[in-house]
Amino acid sequence: MSALKKPLYLVCLVSFAVGLYSVFIQLPPDAVQGYTYRILYIHVPAAVCSLGLYTLVSFLSLTYLIWPLKIADQLAAIAARLGLTFTILVLITGSLWGKPMWGTWWIWDARLTSMLLLAFIYLGYLVLRQALMTHRKRSTICAIYACIGFVDLPIIHYSVQWWNTLHQGPTLLKFAWPSMHSNMLWPLLIMMIAFASYCASMIITTYLNQYPKAIQ
Repeated sequence: MSALKKPLYLVCLVSFAVGLYSVFIQLPPDAVQGYTYRILYIHVPAAVCSLGLYTLVSFLSLTYLIWPLKIADQLAAIAARLGLTFTILVLITGSLWGKPMWGTWWIWDARLTSMLLLAFIYLGYLVLRQALMTHRKRSTICAIYACIGFVDLPIIHYSVQWWNTLHQGPTLLKFAWPSMHSNMLWPLLIMMIAFASYCASMIITTYLNQYPKAIQ
């Protein structure tokens, strides 16, 4: 595990440097949104990480329920803490973008509301782990909770299709070529690599720091 730390740090550093340079130096202002659209280069990768991390939490929890591996439970807890951070970042950057575009910091839009629900699901998972600290079935109870919470993810993704929302439809995660000009798409993909490598490196680093006797 420790062997992956340095390569991930390097990928994270380089992709962040290239991505931020492309976003803030190379890309021109949008014809409609001006410079405000640059917030989306933080907002979208953070959203992908938020959903991806909860998918990982659910997968590790299901793995623990089938094969009670301690490492699966430990990694799930680490991923959940990181996932809550990214979910909060999504909500903050979404509000910063929404104020000039929609004229309000918050609206009870289906996508926004389901994303807020995910933040509470993350928070509930972490609070439950803390509350059941001495309970012998803590890992099992938290794993079941995490698997139930996964129901919110398809709701988040399909909310813009199931309901009439202000939030735009899917740009990347769809069965078609992304509806984005290549000059704007590649910086976004680079930023997604930066965020993903950061998540992976943080999970590994935190795990090795909390459990130094783990196989490295």
